[in-house]
Amino acid sequence: MTVNRLRGPSLAALACVLAGAMALSACATTGGDSASDDSASGDSEASEPLARGLDYAANPDPFPSTYRGLPRENMAIVGGTVFTGAGQRIDNGVIIVTDGRLAAVGDASTPIPAGHRRIDAQGRFVTPGVIDTHSHLGVYPSPGVQGMSDGNEATQPNTAEVWAEHSLWPQDPGFNAARAGGVTTLQILPGSANLFGGRGVTVRNVPSVTMQGMKMPNAPYGLKMACGENPSRVYGSRNSSPATGMGNVAGYRAAFIAAREYKAKWDKWREDGEGSPPTRNLELETLAGVLDGSVLIQNHCYRADEMAVMIDVAKEFGYKITAFHHAIEAYKVAPLLAREGICADMWTGWWGFKMEALDAVEANAALVDAQPNSCAVIHSDDAELTQRLNQEAAAALAAGRRIGMDIPEERAISWITLNPARSLGIADQTGSLEAGKRADVVIWSANPFSVYARADQVFIDGGLAFDRFNPAYQPVSDFELGQPGYGVSAANVTQGAR
Repeated sequence: MTVNRLRGPSLAALACVLAGAMALSACATTGGDSASDDSASGDSEASEPLARGLDYAANPDPFPSTYRGLPRENMAIVGGTVFTGAGQRIDNGVIIVTDGRLAAVGDASTPIPAGHRRIDAQGRFVTPGVIDTHSHLGVYPSPGVQGMSDGNEATQPNTAEVWAEHSLWPQDPGFNAARAGGVTTLQILPGSANLFGGRGVTVRNVPSVTMQGMKMPNAPYGLKMACGENPSRVYGSRNSSPATGMGNVAGYRAAFIAAREYKAKWDKWREDGEGSPPTRNLELETLAGVLDGSVLIQNHCYRADEMAVMIDVAKEFGYKITAFHHAIEAYKVAPLLAREGICADMWTGWWGFKMEALDAVEANAALVDAQPNSCAVIHSDDAELTQRLNQEAAAALAAGRRIGMDIPEERAISWITLNPARSLGIADQTGSLEAGKRADVVIWSANPFSVYARADQVFIDGGLAFDRFNPAYQPVSDFELGQPGYGVSAANVTQGAR
């Protein structure tokens, strides 16, 4: 994995957006519930609750979301070419947004409710918000100095106890730049130095002074695992284990044996209440969450043979892998991934920077997508690539077509919208333009598969988060002021096109 160095955010940007926010009617999109003051649910022999914080199941999310969304208005986006993300193309489409949700998506005959502001998208394209499943914004923020390099807790091979959100700096200006590229949701992950790197967090790409203000309510946690060269290189260079691929696999198995025992002890104590409860272990409770399905596995893994081994480890201990990240050789095991219901989160043009990244093909996503029930995803792992994931998807689409694959654009757009939402366990909430989902919408200046396309307007939960024509919605960080391409006029703002 490369170390990401981004640009940094700004209070100026934040003030810009918040000022615009106060000018509109502030209305919460979705509220994160605050933590309850009740004590833990488990009982001891004396039927007394455990002291607060000693029963992990009593408060599974001790750092609750405070996300409220941006100010919003009811609107109808009319006249554009709509790619729904769910495989449908609608020419001269109509999208109705009511109270931050998609109320209706259809053709020109779709009725527009009274009181909804009309936004003319004629000659433009409309898609769901772009979702980046693999980002290190905020944990490797800009300025890229050692004091803020917080992505890898490379102190031991298993650091499942750490949570990326506790390193996340929300004012990283990379979030602003990603928003200008149409990105509405991101999964922020720890790095890949360890067998178990820790929990990731899914965030809404809105300005905030706290991590909790970005954290997506009710989004499942993901555990970052890494197979291959990174863990064995990091720890082998220290003359410790793991130093080899077989050491990696032994480490996964030992960790899940311990997690199975830990979970069994808690299950028994909850069932009969006899004796003292087990002592909390932050590392093992994350792994226990994997075993009960509440924590999703996001597995950094390049090679096809190693993906197959990781699937076998998962079957040995009874958990499921949600996604393989980077997955450069996914095309070799595409039928296996589809059969197991595992997403392949990939690049198009990144390859060759180490041995496990050598055997790449640009049509990787297209070949994975060709399998029935597949889940092909284009991700970034980079602060600049996240600004143009539409172009990375376009390159994958073109590569597939060059080898004779007939892939419609309305299907390929799912590689950066609905399929990433599936990879994060949030497809019931976002990722496609379907009635009832969050109104995460991008209006593009041109076909999003064109290198000339730019995000004109970006809406998150129906709130305007970026507008290429309105400087009030073009946040610029203090770290970016004075750099070429950044100014006070809309004409000079080029964040999303670099």
